[in-house]
Amino acid sequence: MPEAIAFAAYGGPEVLQPTGIDIPEPDPDQVRVAVRAAGVNPLDWKLRSGALAAVMPVPLPHIPGLEFAGSVDAVGDGVSGLEPGDEVFGRAQYAYATLLVADTALLRLRPDDLDVHRAAGLPVAAEAAYRALEELHVAAGETVLVHGAGGAVGNLAVQFASARGAHVVGTAAERVHRRLADLGATPVTYGAGWAERVRAVAPRGVDAVLDTSGADVLGDSVRLAGGGAARVLTLADPQAAEAHGVRFSGGAAGVNRTGAALDQALALNRRGTLTVPLAEPLPLADAARAHRAGEAGGLSAKLVLTTAAE
Repeated sequence: MPEAIAFAAYGGPEVLQPTGIDIPEPDPDQVRVAVRAAGVNPLDWKLRSGALAAVMPVPLPHIPGLEFAGSVDAVGDGVSGLEPGDEVFGRAQYAYATLLVADTALLRLRPDDLDVHRAAGLPVAAEAAYRALEELHVAAGETVLVHGAGGAVGNLAVQFASARGAHVVGTAAERVHRRLADLGATPVTYGAGWAERVRAVAPRGVDAVLDTSGADVLGDSVRLAGGGAARVLTLADPQAAEAHGVRFSGGAAGVNRTGAALDQALALNRRGTLTVPLAEPLPLADAARAHRAGEAGGLSAKLVLTTAAE
């Protein structure tokens, strides 16, 4: 019987428990995937804790997870170009499981040189980074400030913006400055005094600002941005966005850009420049441990779970 990790009540990480599931059947334009790895994201523990229950309730019991890598197990009617045994990665609900079904539009073939763990950690962050840069209309020759550049989304935003020909200034912990510099960004230490440090490396200001951190950075960001509030966007702080008149971009409709985001990541992978920092992968049964690590904060590497099949 296929297995999953689910929670039957809102609460701490301890509510995540193993459970058996029925074999899911793919609808037309879907495939069933034998999951080898699943990414762990902040939304997973926010849903589990009940923090979003008022605005985003989930039926209980609920299997978390939004991204995966694995092999095609079965294809639905109308599916072409994929067959059992193909290695794929992408977005799908209920990813903390050994089997899931996924829409073909939200997945891509996984090349041999993109390992299963990095692939599983890509889709959600890639979509968010790609969507934000599109909404900010980042173009070649511009200077973009990315807050939280050391995190999963910020890391890909740096790479995607650089691929567009933009110069990136990234706020991050000093321990990841070398990595950001290797990606072509100018790293700046986050925390008190960050705005002065950004002005020191970008004395003419910046053209656009992307906040992935959720820290209290939007007021100074508007003052730094040549385009004002119109070219400042946060993925993490809707309340502050409203207070400062800047845009908040949520992921509810973002899946429509998943395919393009994965294509961008694959293009970087073909060039040999794609960087996906990973924490040590944990077994699916240790999902609670992964949630504790994520909620503790301070991570600069992606959390990934692996199945017994892996």
